[in-house]
Amino acid sequence: MGNLRSVAKALEHVAPGAEVLATADPAAIRSAERVVVPGQGAMPDCMRQLAASGAREAVVEAAGAKPFLGICIGLQMLFERGEEGDTRGLGLLPGNVPRFRVSGLKIPHMGWNEVLQRRRHALWAGVADRSRFYFVHSYFPAPRDEGLTAATCVYGMPFTCAVARDNIFAVQFHPEKSQSAGLQLLSNFVRWRP
Repeated sequence: MGNLRSVAKALEHVAPGAEVLATADPAAIRSAERVVVPGQGAMPDCMRQLAASGAREAVVEAAGAKPFLGICIGLQMLFERGEEGDTRGLGLLPGNVPRFRVSGLKIPHMGWNEVLQRRRHALWAGVADRSRFYFVHSYFPAPRDEGLTAATCVYGMPFTCAVARDNIFAVQFHPEKSQSAGLQLLSNFVRWRP
């Protein structure tokens, strides 16, 4: 939902000649070499759309079997529950998605912010630690397993902004809007062989 075209264009830019397909067709998702699940807007709407399109099970299968990149709500939906609308997520990662409760700062957290890499990962190749990425969100992932955290950010408080496990890498920020650092991350994803 929301940022499909900009994500597709960014992927086409970093992988010239690759076929990039924006789809909710379960058969197309199952046959894809790798899957990106972007999302912008409200988690309840995204989860409803995922179920209504019939793509939910195909996305769950992809997250278990092939290179998988979640972006923004595509990250949030991987967890068990989102506070926004008390929405059930896919439950693939342990934890929840609470709303920011920080005084003196505007919500949503919107704009450029420094990302601190917490562990090595193939998708960080060529991306300097503390690179700035573009964020737009009011909710953030709170994994129960600290080992999932691949990067953090600070907005009134430190929070997880990237997670990684096996073939899954997911980010709260928008790499498609994050200039050279974001394009490098996407380029790393299209070449990633977990």
